Amino acid sequence: MRNILLAVFIAFSAMGVMAQSEIEPFVPGVTADGVRYFLPRTAFRVVFVVEKTVTIPGDLNKYAYKYLHLQNVPTKMTTEYRIKSIVLQPYGIPDKTKAYNIKLKNRTVAPMLSLSRDGVLMGVNADVTEDVLPPLPEAVPAPALLDARKYMSQEMLMASSTAKLAELVAEEIYDIRSSRNDLVRGEADNTPKDGEQLQLMLNNLDNQDAALSAMFSGQTCKSTEVYHMQLNPSSPVDKMLLCRFSKFFGLVGSDDLSGEPVYVSIKRADSMPDSAAVAANQEKKRQQGIFCNVPVPATFTIFDASRQYLSTTIPVAQFGTTDILGSSYFDKNATTAVVFHQYTGGVKEIRK
Repeated sequence: MRNILLAVFIAFSAMGVMAQSEIEPFVPGVTADGVRYFLPRTAFRVVFVVEKTVTIPGDLNKYAYKYLHLQNVPTKMTTEYRIKSIVLQPYGIPDKTKAYNIKLKNRTVAPMLSLSRDGVLMGVNADVTEDVLPPLPEAVPAPALLDARKYMSQEMLMASSTAKLAELVAEEIYDIRSSRNDLVRGEADNTPKDGEQLQLMLNNLDNQDAALSAMFSGQTCKSTEVYHMQLNPSSPVDKMLLCRFSKFFGLVGSDDLSGEPVYVSIKRADSMPDSAAVAANQEKKRQQGIFCNVPVPATFTIFDASRQYLSTTIPVAQFGTTDILGSSYFDKNATTAVVFHQYTGGVKEIRK
């Protein structure tokens, strides 16, 4: 992203009298001396953080109850997804229906405009740094699977049958647990005096126990995946299909019936400017200032059949109206600075 500063010539008459800057709607294809700028419309990046859970059965799951008295252990591999959170991030894009020129005439003082890389008005007589969307949350990979073979004896590795292997692994698990108990009680022959060394030995025994026990109980691995999509509303909506989400496949296309629908509702606030008054005010000042947006807050709700994921109120440029900052802000000494909200085009700050 880069900030574009457009300094416009200052012309003085012989008597030092200044004329007004002329403002007119931009018409594509028409060339005119001056500066073209766009007002923004508000778009949104919808960020989904999804948790993926993979359950892997142990090779000895059939013997889990017999040797370790474990019940309801997994017997087949399964994958399950769930939505952890949804975040709505607004940003501005050029509104091609709101493109304007500042035309310069003789004896005119016109302001310096700060534009985004794609021509959206960010400030007047102010050096404004272009906003960027925050980075997406980082996906979290699943941890490495426990590898029981690292702790298996030669006798286990050479077992003649699965039943024999299960018996040997179970015996080793109970020996590990017995050794751990002896260390904790200080009854083991090799109990270290140093506390740190003792903790290392206990951790090692715990790792062996977990890896060998997973051969019966199976393993569950969780990871986090991040998806994002664009939402560019033109008007309020009630229960519009945003996407579909499957417990077994994660985020799927809106036409994929394997997923349950996720909806978005957008409700505009009731406080709207009087359109007739705004139009009359614009007509009066049309040749004397700079266009800006008057955004309107809207409440966004994202939900499915069983859960509401998000409800937030955010100003939206295209739901509001357009107004004009009069020439009195700029024509005296051209020292007034105005900064705009970059995703709505509304006035953020005026400095004199």
